[in-house]
Amino acid sequence: MSQVLDTPSPAPAVPYDDHADPAELAARHGLTVSGARPTLSAYVRQLWARRHFITAFATAKLTAQYSQAKLGQVWQVATPLLNAAVYYFIFGVLMGTSRGVPDYVPFLVTGVFVWTFTQSSIMAGTRAISGSLGLVRALHFPRAALPVSYALQQLQQLLFSMAALVVILLCFGVPVGVSWLLAVPTLALQFVFNAGVAMIVARLGARTPDIAQLMPFLLRTWMYVSGVMWSIDRVLSGHPDMPRVVLLALQCNPAAVYIDLMRFALIDSFHASQLPHHVWALAVGWALLAGVGGFIYFWKAEETYGRG
Repeated sequence: MSQVLDTPSPAPAVPYDDHADPAELAARHGLTVSGARPTLSAYVRQLWARRHFITAFATAKLTAQYSQAKLGQVWQVATPLLNAAVYYFIFGVLMGTSRGVPDYVPFLVTGVFVWTFTQSSIMAGTRAISGSLGLVRALHFPRAALPVSYALQQLQQLLFSMAALVVILLCFGVPVGVSWLLAVPTLALQFVFNAGVAMIVARLGARTPDIAQLMPFLLRTWMYVSGVMWSIDRVLSGHPDMPRVVLLALQCNPAAVYIDLMRFALIDSFHASQLPHHVWALAVGWALLAGVGGFIYFWKAEETYGRG
């Protein structure tokens, strides 16, 4: 007795139209562009989902930063302290900027520590993409995680160094006060600002690696006009005829805003009258402008990172 094998009939062939729009064909068959930029809301959700990776990556980079040095993590504190010592000798002793500034050493050290946070975040941001091409090309993740993690690394380093700053403040007779709590919102706003600027320079650095060579000169110029080693309030009061444009530029300088807010929080001889008007509005405004603006600017080029 013979058996009849039932074979399934072949699926009807889908006619192919040589003149069909490729985008229409892709949509019809559920195909999407590889590495396409997600919507802004989806990108935010993806970044939030990688928050543990961002934290772990920042911590690993911080741990490995001085792993080859004999003093290891001591350099996290020693580097800004040595910079402060050099600035004190040049500006405080030789140039006399310490005259008329109460508690000049705490004033200077606080400025150096806070400025280093911004400077290091931006410098790390310039190489966030170009220096991590292997990671970018091998794994799929929101690329904004890289500049944000580098900014977080610098925040962790600053918090580690704050112990030395507290010791210096106490040694020079600066009392502990309730105003020290203002350091928390100040650092939070500065972190948002730093991360935003890091994302901006990360996109620029991904397209033009030479940005990393130019950035030290720009940052050094920015530092000299940010009141790190000298008092902006004292200079402005001594030059009442200064052009208003220069006056506003000095007072609204975001680096100077965060530095002086930290000085106001930690140093009792630094009074509110030395701060620019609406200083907290300035601090929040710069954080939102750089943070939100930098994030959107970086997101718009998401599909280009690691290509070419």
